[in-house]
Amino acid sequence: MTAVVSELISYPVKGCAGVSLREAVLTGAGLAHDRGFMVVDQEGTFRSQRRDPRLALVRPAIDACGERLTLRAPGFEDLDIAVDRDSPRQAVSLFGQSYRGIDQGRAAGEWLSSVLGKASRLVRVPPEHDRVTDGRTPGTSGYADSSPVHAVSLATLDELNRRLPGPPMPMSRFRPNIVIGGWDEPHLEDRAHRVAIGSAELGYAKLAIRCAVTLVDQERGDKAGPEPLRTLATYRRAAVGGVAFGTKFSVLRPGELAVGDTVTVRAWAESELNEPQPV
Repeated sequence: MTAVVSELISYPVKGCAGVSLREAVLTGAGLAHDRGFMVVDQEGTFRSQRRDPRLALVRPAIDACGERLTLRAPGFEDLDIAVDRDSPRQAVSLFGQSYRGIDQGRAAGEWLSSVLGKASRLVRVPPEHDRVTDGRTPGTSGYADSSPVHAVSLATLDELNRRLPGPPMPMSRFRPNIVIGGWDEPHLEDRAHRVAIGSAELGYAKLAIRCAVTLVDQERGDKAGPEPLRTLATYRRAAVGGVAFGTKFSVLRPGELAVGDTVTVRAWAESELNEPQPV
């Protein structure tokens, strides 16, 4: 069957709620503005839903030019700020790696501190950010965990939900950028090593190894139990360790994407679930 883009989701602030899109520009670092901002503690270390599940309650919105950012959360007044690209850079830390960030001001820090109940600041990726990501196809990204584009198919989620002992799991638990519909077989994204969508092209980087963020209810902002990791561990253990669900891609050719676009796989490979992942 023909594969198509079922959903496009950008996450302007790392760890916070996603923004559903009908169409998007794909840059070399992923969907425009994706993970362009990051919440950090007072030492500059990134905050994640792994330890701060209330990040899921923060619903950011950014204008097309990336000049204004709005932050919303239940029970709090909206905060609208002008994006600062020019202030002095400061050191930030992401998984122990040092990068630079531009602090977005006192108001943003105080608002996030109130929502999270912990002293926090908001930083933006500097224009000169030149991070190189790992994987079979190296690339670049903003403050994403690694590769800039994360894709999951509906068939992959359907297979998980077929195996789950309880209620079905929403796709939001896995925080993909691209949701692929139209495939009958699950986990085909694992084997899609060169993919054309719209005017853009993606190259396979690695499997997406899942973490405790999948345990967070994205609507309530709290941890909701052992699923889906417990069930994934019964059939999706990866040779590299952990459990795999979905695939990370780097951008081979920037372009434009839209919901409904055909997903054309130009190069297939064998599944690498049981093979060590490239670094």
